[in-house]
Amino acid sequence: MTATAASDFLPFVRPEIDADTIAEVGKVLASGWITSGPKMQAFEDALSQVFGGRPVRTFANGSATMEIALRIADIGPGDEVITTPITWVATANVVLAVGAKPVFVDIDPRTRNIDLDAVEAAITPRTRAIMPVYLSGLPVDMDRLYAIAAKHKLRVIEDAAQAIDSRWQGKRIGAFGDLVSFSFQANKNITSVEGGCLVMNTPEEAVRAERLRLQGVIRSGMDGMDVEEPGGKFNLTDVNAAIGLAQLAKLDAITARRAALAETYFRCAADAGLADLGIELPLPLDPQQATTNWHMFQVVLPTDRLEGGPQQARQNVMQAMRERGIGTGVHYPPIHLFTYYRSLGWREGMLPHAERIGRGIVTLPLFPAMQATDVERVCATLSETCKRLSK
Repeated sequence: MTATAASDFLPFVRPEIDADTIAEVGKVLASGWITSGPKMQAFEDALSQVFGGRPVRTFANGSATMEIALRIADIGPGDEVITTPITWVATANVVLAVGAKPVFVDIDPRTRNIDLDAVEAAITPRTRAIMPVYLSGLPVDMDRLYAIAAKHKLRVIEDAAQAIDSRWQGKRIGAFGDLVSFSFQANKNITSVEGGCLVMNTPEEAVRAERLRLQGVIRSGMDGMDVEEPGGKFNLTDVNAAIGLAQLAKLDAITARRAALAETYFRCAADAGLADLGIELPLPLDPQQATTNWHMFQVVLPTDRLEGGPQQARQNVMQAMRERGIGTGVHYPPIHLFTYYRSLGWREGMLPHAERIGRGIVTLPLFPAMQATDVERVCATLSETCKRLSK
């Protein structure tokens, strides 16, 4: 098979930074103030408006936001945090970073998000927080989540890294709730190249977050400096903030474009007969409940029907797609089966839905510059590939 020319290759994501944004970055560089400064403050103010006026602080990345959220919630050694295994490993790593224990529960195979029945069953006297992840931007049942948290007096730290502009019953994720973390990494719906923000409840939490993101330093007067608790080096630069501000201004258009492409995906998937091949599509949504930002369009392959079986089938499909000029991704293998987490006692069979989804999930290309013809090409190629690789 002839390799596809690089210019024809369709990646699964492509960030878009326009000329005006590049010019704004140039102005920041020329200003002489390139670390945290007025652009960062403007970005935080703009984000606060998006989230209904709640306190918002920006950080160097979306992992730092979650670690700071855990510290604001005073979670540490001896505490447990319930979360999902189908997420970027940072979700669990930050729990370990503060000395607490991540407790994985299985997922709902329809939504691929954390199973709230399993969450409630896993609560112990040591549980201090629930950390849901909104995979591909799809929220969990927020009413149920917060009812469980209130019943058991738990904090909720929402890993909304993928969920900027997703909504629950018409309300933006982040405009309500407890501690809500977003990422602006390069593959997110809006990006600051690297970066993230944390939405909080009170000015006091925001002040503590400011301290913790810059070594815990407290300044007073012209020369006063003190540290009451250690922090880290997590501040966002004005260079990143300038990019984030420009992207945030386009949020509505980006969300609308992604929704249109997702609708095209469902149509093209039906035309290509993907469901007939055993390929599982994302859950169709009830717009009166959860509205996703379509951060990703993910399918689950029927690995037991394809050459290579559960261990090799996905790799075979991804390689074949790549040879046809289409990039794909894996988001995510189940964390509990990584070597380190196995050393903590996790094993195959403990979370069967997560393990099956984790073996077969594939992220298909989705970004605003795509056209309907690109989506048609992806679905047709996936269909042809799975037919060819069927046992």
